[in-house]
Amino acid sequence: MKLELSTQQKNAQAEFRAFVNEEICPHASECDRQEFTPPKIIRKLANHGFLGAIIPQVFGGQKMDMITYGILNEELGRGCSSIRSLLTVHSMVAHALGKWGTKSQKEYWLPKLASGEIIGAFALSEPNVGSDAKSVETTATLAGNGYVLNGQKKWITYGQIADVFLVFAKFEGKPTAFLVEKNSPGLSIKPISGILGVKASMLAELQFADCYVPLENLVGKLGFGFSYIAASALDYGRYSVAWGCVGIAQACLEACIQYTSERKQFDVYLKEHQLIRQKITQMITNVKAARLLCYQAGYLKEINDPNSIIETSIAKYFASTTATKIANDAVQIHGGNGCSSEYPVERYLRDSKIMEVIEGSTQIQEITIAESGYQNYLLSTVPNVMGKKLAERV
Repeated sequence: MKLELSTQQKNAQAEFRAFVNEEICPHASECDRQEFTPPKIIRKLANHGFLGAIIPQVFGGQKMDMITYGILNEELGRGCSSIRSLLTVHSMVAHALGKWGTKSQKEYWLPKLASGEIIGAFALSEPNVGSDAKSVETTATLAGNGYVLNGQKKWITYGQIADVFLVFAKFEGKPTAFLVEKNSPGLSIKPISGILGVKASMLAELQFADCYVPLENLVGKLGFGFSYIAASALDYGRYSVAWGCVGIAQACLEACIQYTSERKQFDVYLKEHQLIRQKITQMITNVKAARLLCYQAGYLKEINDPNSIIETSIAKYFASTTATKIANDAVQIHGGNGCSSEYPVERYLRDSKIMEVIEGSTQIQEITIAESGYQNYLLSTVPNVMGKKLAERV
């Protein structure tokens, strides 16, 4: 089987790459140093329709196919992982509303998200809750014509500038999702700085102190928060991150090819040294392998194959660990220069490490993938009834 992009996808790829080269790459290092994303960059993302990438056209979005959306994430990740993370969380909110929102919620929020009039953020993580996301401690109680939220969220990407948050809280012990606007009474937002990587992603901590949320801001049904809404959105988040990791790895490869073609050691260019060629070979091979896994996950998502979920976890696991390995080698190839902010590879290394933590850590992916492997093995090798019972125990 020959894997080849369509003419439309190739044209989109060229458009994305040109945009990133012109509008993102020249500013990425400064954004990292300032821990800030300029509003003009966000406006340019919106003007190109990128913030409405997965939103249906009826609501003003582009409704890209999953491969095209993945390529967009790769190119943005190649330029700046922080700005790519804006697309990730914004799209996660849009996806959740598109799948689980009411008719009125879709009609009101999706056009605003598509145009970039408002920015959406995903509020799940808490100071005491990370990988065990279903155990959120933030609570929601019924109060008149709405709900009252109390608790705390942390590490909220672009929380400093988001206009609306998809917040997960427990209502009568069941995780439930709510839309909370930034100006809601009882909500306070505290910037987080000094993070290791994706420093321009403007993280924030959210405090809910008797924060009032109208009844119509409930997303989905009570108790649907984690198993349905968060799980579905996180799957899209992992897909975006996986492609973003391919972008980081590609950026490292391009930086190393340029550097080793210009710098000499022992009277020859670095690219003439066999050990350098070995590292470049490994980079090329692993970038292609990660990209192919992302293509597979994207194709399965496009045809609504249920296997897309585990394939997305595999893609995210391989792409994130590969990006870290390639970025580490890129710094090594650059030597002392690789440890300086004058060269982007040190930023790539810091950003790549974050990719192994967000949207399901490397270890969580290992657990998930292994469980899937055991289940598939049992279902395929043991008689049906017994195999199913054993698989359910894994």
